[in-house]
Amino acid sequence: MVIKVYIASSSGSTSIKKQQQDVMGFLSANKIEFEECDIAANEENRKWMRENVPEEARPAAGNPLPPQIFNQDKYCGNYEAFFDAREDNAVYAFLGLTAPPGSKEAEALAKREQQQQ
Repeated sequence: MVIKVYIASSSGSTSIKKQQQDVMGFLSANKIEFEECDIAANEENRKWMRENVPEEARPAAGNPLPPQIFNQDKYCGNYEAFFDAREDNAVYAFLGLTAPPGSKEAEALAKREQQQQ
């Protein structure tokens, strides 16, 4: 399973640049392997990203903006969804990955399962 982060290397938006750095920095810091897919330098990446962001996740006007996050071909979400998952200690679930033992997310999941029994 490869996490793909669609970014724009030549974005004029400081907000988009910060969001891209935030996502990739978090993934790197947590040793989550990912592939950077640049939509500014590769027309195929731009086309694929735009075609594969689900209709309900698209902006009302215009095209979806980076960063957009996928697990292989499965859409995970945009920066806002990633940020919310990080705040909720649910990034691994957001990415469709199993949380490593000892992580806050794995501990929270174990606690929820115990409460349900």
